[in-house]
Amino acid sequence: MRKLRILALMHVDLVPPKDVKGVDLSTVSWKTEFDVLETLKGLGHQVFPVGVWNDLGVIRDAIETLKPHIAFNLLEEFASQSTYDQNVVSYLELLGLPYTGCNPRGLMLARDKGWTKKILSYHRISVPEFLVVPIRRTVKRPKRLAFPLIVKSMTEEASLGISQASIVEDDEKLRERVEFIHHSNTVGTAALVERYIEGRELYVGVLGNTRLQVLPIWELVLDDMPEDAKKIATARVKWSDKYQKKYRIRSQEAKGLSPELQHKIQNVAKRVYRHLALSGYARIDLRLAENDQNKIYILEANPNAQLAYGEDLADSAERAGLSYSDLLQRILNLGLRFQGNL
Repeated sequence: MRKLRILALMHVDLVPPKDVKGVDLSTVSWKTEFDVLETLKGLGHQVFPVGVWNDLGVIRDAIETLKPHIAFNLLEEFASQSTYDQNVVSYLELLGLPYTGCNPRGLMLARDKGWTKKILSYHRISVPEFLVVPIRRTVKRPKRLAFPLIVKSMTEEASLGISQASIVEDDEKLRERVEFIHHSNTVGTAALVERYIEGRELYVGVLGNTRLQVLPIWELVLDDMPEDAKKIATARVKWSDKYQKKYRIRSQEAKGLSPELQHKIQNVAKRVYRHLALSGYARIDLRLAENDQNKIYILEANPNAQLAYGEDLADSAERAGLSYSDLLQRILNLGLRFQGNL
């Protein structure tokens, strides 16, 4: 295996300290960055972490000084704007440096959930009926869009702005929630309103550029939630350890799916990946409807999905026979081979 000089790009606040003695590494905000750095070093690569916030010059200077073979891209935003991650990757392409993860076009298409759903609908892939409400616009619900509905940010990830209050049952609550998405200090984006699909929440990891590997189907298990709570991936469900332990929230390999249904789900995930021009690695999120003959509804695509050890993508890859170090090396190899001509 070729030993590489790797420029690891990450948010400036998420660069792990050099001394982690006495630190609970399972709870730190920089767990992903630490796991990736240590694993790459364990593979024998030279790894140089670079903290980035709002200055592309930091990246340029590091490239000129270190002469890396590739950038391992762990950035999810630039200058506090999540939609700018695609621009950083474009900059790497202009500088001629290979990088891991998704290309700029795929990041742009997947980031905008409205565009994602329009593209998938065009290709006859089922998505929940939806409505986009730009900032400074009032919501006008068409009759075809029946309650219950769920209101989300159009561009933010990681369940930002999603809570039990995101499920609305009437027009008044719909207006209130859209206003929250528009004007909340933590969100402040256009709103996506879509039909709420009661059912199982499944995740499908995909690796590849042109030839794709689809990983085993994973499920977010919410069976022990309170009876009056909707089974959705709220911010607390995703990020609160205390909440997860209280309600035994966990992710695991999806059980009880027939071979035919598994094949159907994995095939749809590949189609989504291709139609959105994704590359590197991603996680496709979907709902398996309870009362609609196991119909599949795509919720969104997540290029450059959460890569920490013990998270869905890593666990699913391990189930497919890829250890965590094998997974990171595969992602490196895909970055080196990507030609930018999807």
